[in-house]
Amino acid sequence: MHELSIAYSVVSSATEALAGRKVAKVDSVLLRVGALSGIMEDPLQFCWGLATEGTLLAGSGLVIERVPVTIRCRPCGQDVALDGVQSFRCPRCGTPGLEVLKGRELEIVSLEIEEDGDDAHSGVATGDSEKERPAGG
Repeated sequence: MHELSIAYSVVSSATEALAGRKVAKVDSVLLRVGALSGIMEDPLQFCWGLATEGTLLAGSGLVIERVPVTIRCRPCGQDVALDGVQSFRCPRCGTPGLEVLKGRELEIVSLEIEEDGDDAHSGVATGDSEKERPAGG
């Protein structure tokens, strides 16, 4: 189950992004995951609790934004999102789409935190992402 190592990696990256900040707790982490990443949502959610145990992220929620596969169709001249990953053909003209534009993502989009001494929530955009990560990696 590679989802556990991915969860640990996300926790490590989020912790690094928070270094030097006075954080009381992390409420949630928004993670963008592409349909071709090979990452399964339910196992990742299960592993999240294990990976965050004993860290600043303990008790935080993991919010996953799924990114569909988007291909470029040269005959149509458009970028089109696919309904699934079974067929890489343009839904408009049926031409096979060989240029994948989106769907491999694995990136931390933001962290919702409570700062020390402040009841207000504040978002942190990490800027530390792993875009276009190969599936299964």
